[in-house]
Amino acid sequence: MPSYNPADIEPRWQQFWETNKTFRTEDDSEGKPKYYILDMFPYPSGSGLHVGHPEGYTATDILARFKRMNGFHVLHPMGWDAFGLPAEQHAVQTGEHPSTNTKNNIDNFRRQIKSLGFSYDWDREVDTTDPAYFRWTQWIFLTIYETWYDPIQKKGRPISELPIPEEVQLRGPDAVRKYQEPYRLAYRNEQPVNWCPELGTVLANEEVIDGKSERGGYPVVRQPLTQWLMRITAYADRLLSDLDPLDWSESIKQMQRNWIGKSEGAEVVFDILGQSPPVASGGLSVTVYTTRPDTLYGATYMVLSPEHRLVDVITTPDQREAVRSYQEASARKSDFDRTELAKKKTGVFTGAYAVNPVNCERIPIWIADYVLTSYGTGAIMAVPAHDERDFEFAKQFALPLVTVVTPNAKWLKDTGSTVDNLTAAYTDDGVAMNSGDLNGLDTTAAKEKIIAHLEANQLGTRKINYKLRDWLFSRQRYWGEPFPVLHGADDTVIPLPVSDLPLTLPEMTDYKPTGSPDGPLAKATDWLTVTRDGVTYRRETNTMPQWAGSCWYFLRFIDPKNPHAFADPAKLKHWLPVDLYIGGAEHAVLHLLYSRFWHKVLFDRGYVYCPEPFQKLVNQGMILGEYEYHCSVADFEKHQQSLVAVEITGTLRKPEEEDKVPTYVLKFRDEAAGVFVDLPDEKIFKEKGKTYLASPKIELTAKAEKMSKSRGNVINPDDVVKEYGADSLRLFEMFMGPLEAVKPWSTKGVEGVYRFLGRVWRMLTDDATDTLKLNPSVKDVEPDKEALRVLHRTIQKVGEDTERLSFNTAIATMMEFTNYFTKQDVRPKAVMEPFLLLLAPYAPHAAEELWAALGHTTTLAYEPWPKFDPALTKADSIEIPVQVNGKLKAVLTVPAGIDAAGLEAAARADAKVIEAVGGKTIKKVIAKPPQMVNLVVG
Repeated sequence: MPSYNPADIEPRWQQFWETNKTFRTEDDSEGKPKYYILDMFPYPSGSGLHVGHPEGYTATDILARFKRMNGFHVLHPMGWDAFGLPAEQHAVQTGEHPSTNTKNNIDNFRRQIKSLGFSYDWDREVDTTDPAYFRWTQWIFLTIYETWYDPIQKKGRPISELPIPEEVQLRGPDAVRKYQEPYRLAYRNEQPVNWCPELGTVLANEEVIDGKSERGGYPVVRQPLTQWLMRITAYADRLLSDLDPLDWSESIKQMQRNWIGKSEGAEVVFDILGQSPPVASGGLSVTVYTTRPDTLYGATYMVLSPEHRLVDVITTPDQREAVRSYQEASARKSDFDRTELAKKKTGVFTGAYAVNPVNCERIPIWIADYVLTSYGTGAIMAVPAHDERDFEFAKQFALPLVTVVTPNAKWLKDTGSTVDNLTAAYTDDGVAMNSGDLNGLDTTAAKEKIIAHLEANQLGTRKINYKLRDWLFSRQRYWGEPFPVLHGADDTVIPLPVSDLPLTLPEMTDYKPTGSPDGPLAKATDWLTVTRDGVTYRRETNTMPQWAGSCWYFLRFIDPKNPHAFADPAKLKHWLPVDLYIGGAEHAVLHLLYSRFWHKVLFDRGYVYCPEPFQKLVNQGMILGEYEYHCSVADFEKHQQSLVAVEITGTLRKPEEEDKVPTYVLKFRDEAAGVFVDLPDEKIFKEKGKTYLASPKIELTAKAEKMSKSRGNVINPDDVVKEYGADSLRLFEMFMGPLEAVKPWSTKGVEGVYRFLGRVWRMLTDDATDTLKLNPSVKDVEPDKEALRVLHRTIQKVGEDTERLSFNTAIATMMEFTNYFTKQDVRPKAVMEPFLLLLAPYAPHAAEELWAALGHTTTLAYEPWPKFDPALTKADSIEIPVQVNGKLKAVLTVPAGIDAAGLEAAARADAKVIEAVGGKTIKKVIAKPPQMVNLVVG
């Protein structure tokens, strides 16, 4: 027969599935339970897929196929998150329209994904750059714009239902609209933003590293700009509380909780003193938010953010130049850079002082960039004895510390501190000290008492605060969804009527940044201005962020061709929520948070019918590059000549982490191929738990690192498919380890599963013929008892493991099955057929081909999943170890259902056990079938 040849098999079956629309999901469920399984759809980059992409896609495909075979109505779609900065930068560099580059990239991604045999319903494919798609992105934006959050009903409501004071109504429609603006969930406001002149756009904090853009390394400055924002903070409590019932990992939930950052504390008012204390300075005061009001007696200085509105007012003349210089330096840093815990603390004294409201002590006011305007009030009371950043700042600038919470004895011993001389900040709870009438109270009681005191004396109030900020929704780019609004002469916002949607982008040839916040669209003069009823309006020149299209794509998949709504209500009710969502942990916060926010607004407005979009979430682990062997710089330099002599070279690798040291990555010259490759096994040996190069003897460290072009360790799935086939790639990525684990790539591992598929092939087909025929061992006979036991155990294990996404153990079980039956002279057809059905979700091409070889004329994609008989999974006999005084002396083969008395009798009668007892008295027998039996003798 022809040997296993995936290059011949796989394209034929892929064409069969596409021609016959095997995986098209019909709207009629025919009474089947639904199962909506979703991948985080990819951004179609120019570099195409790497082997990390198919990991999640393979997992969802296995489960989609498994659920179809188990009688579910399965929705399994794919699409493209295609707007974004990379395509625009490509357009700037080449002059090619972003849509051309995007289409080419999508075509390549689609080709690669289809080559892996995934069972997507391609009739539901969506592309966020398609006007038929972003028409509804714009419609959802307008819906959010026309919504306000009612804190009483705790839900979003139409802006038309916002109560308007009578005096405002009397002033007419313009006054009403102006009154509504601050309540809308989508609104415009002046914000300090990360502006990158070179890229010509505002960047999110995550896109700024050390004052430069992540993409391109261009300088970034902080400056105020009028931007569109989404009032996500209105939903903060619901975004928190609704996490609890979701079937997500606790780590992902906690990441969202931390991002939202709910905390309870107090706002406290500090009066500012004049320059000749203690005379008050014109009634000025600073309000701070603190989660530890119980430590107020320990506040020895204050810090304002460099942008705080009072900095210019209170700074003394002799400090003005230093303060201004510091403000300019801070403007070049992102919020992430400024709040990095590891960085050295910097700051400048303003020359001004405030008074601590509980002990009337005069405390200096500084500015420092680790305090942000966007969080709390933009000012803090600094308690260096009990806050890490305040402690570091105080040590840096010799500011006083006062201990006001008694550290526990263990902490004092571990840190080498005393109560009056702390070597670090004590941040745990404890008993108040040096705190007036709070002394002796535990932290909880002290908080309550001080808040009551502050409120009674109008010095502060109880306060709940959030780290979550409203979502900055504008981008100064071309390649994004246009905002469906017009601006009047007085900058009023006029929403476009729904009949005008989609508002498409103008055709342009110059996408270069303007160097101003207007963005490239400001150059499209014919598109920019609109005249209606004799009035001229201006279009919005910003575009939406890439997040916009990915906030709701899972809804459009449900009804992608609907021209009248983003999806039919009945179909939404049928399919939502998504039953399983699989994607990378890098999207654990922002994408999921933004999607949940949009979904909740649509839920409140009655457009969707469940409060959460994704019921179960799984993050697949990252696939790293192949293991590489590193040696120290010293060893490489010492042995460099010897290494050259044995055809080994080294490349200096600088680590990403600052605390790591550089190393050399060693490669061996493959003379036949004429290239340098990873060190082969024969060049390496292990000794006392360490790895060494054989000659010269150098200690090595094996490391697997993240795939990147710069490291040259990216694996293209096209190459793997060409060499080993799609089924081998699919199987290997699932066999590498648990789905959620981080795993290194291994070409040898792919070879291993390729050999396994070869064994499956030979188990069923005849290798003595030139045409595809069954192996003579495959017979249409009744299976014997042991064959049935192996089969039913395999069905049980593979089914249970697949259901719980333990794909690696399911594959291991199928390998055990194959190892058993390849040794059998008779392989009953009644056993081989169900095995192929188990294999089908994992290696669908090979399974289909072998299914046809067994005489079937239709696809196995919808064949019922095999059922196991629990009675047939049990063995007639089992092996049980026998210990004498805790040491293994024999292994008994006994009936599977043996009881303790029978097991004891069998152990006493066994010759090896009798010899081990040696005539001594058996004092006690511990028999625990089916685990073990232990005889205690003496």
